[in-house]
Amino acid sequence: MSDKSYLVAGLGNIGAEYAATRHNIGFMVLDAWAQASNISFETVRYGDMATVSVKGRKFHLLKPSTYMNLSGNAIRYWMQELDIPMENLIVICDDINLPFGTVRMRMGGSDGGHNGLRNIEDLLETRQYARIRVGVGHDFSEGDQINFVLGPFTLNELPSVPGITRRVAEGVRTWALAGAQKAMTELNTKAETVENTTNQ
Repeated sequence: MSDKSYLVAGLGNIGAEYAATRHNIGFMVLDAWAQASNISFETVRYGDMATVSVKGRKFHLLKPSTYMNLSGNAIRYWMQELDIPMENLIVICDDINLPFGTVRMRMGGSDGGHNGLRNIEDLLETRQYARIRVGVGHDFSEGDQINFVLGPFTLNELPSVPGITRRVAEGVRTWALAGAQKAMTELNTKAETVENTTNQ
């Protein structure tokens, strides 16, 4: 496989009951990208996949069907199947430690308590892969974290979601076309900046 092929894994849980939940923001980014590119996902082993080409780069958009906590199974399989090098993998997930709308891209690091990232790290045996964490806020009481991440965005948050997903997809393309540093400069913004961008 060419070094111009990339695996873009958006994390989430399959099933209609999870479709619009905070935990599924990774799926939402890839769905928005596919819709904007007029392409469709097809069911493959361990998930759904769509492929889009941008300026000579081929992006394989993967939504694992393994459920969040076993996301590494799908990612490891498709990296091997498509012969994707580690430096061409990027993972998109939610993060309750970031305010809603804040986006953070890193080229490695800890799982930050995210079970999906932990499983990926365990199966790939490395922390050194690109990831984009999308802040979903942390407005929940002690012990209510699961209900919060598996709950829907609020009516106040929903209008900003399309702009956030669009911005993240643009960041992934920048990462592949212009490099990680430029992508991180564009993406690592405060929530207010993201929200202002979506309202323009």
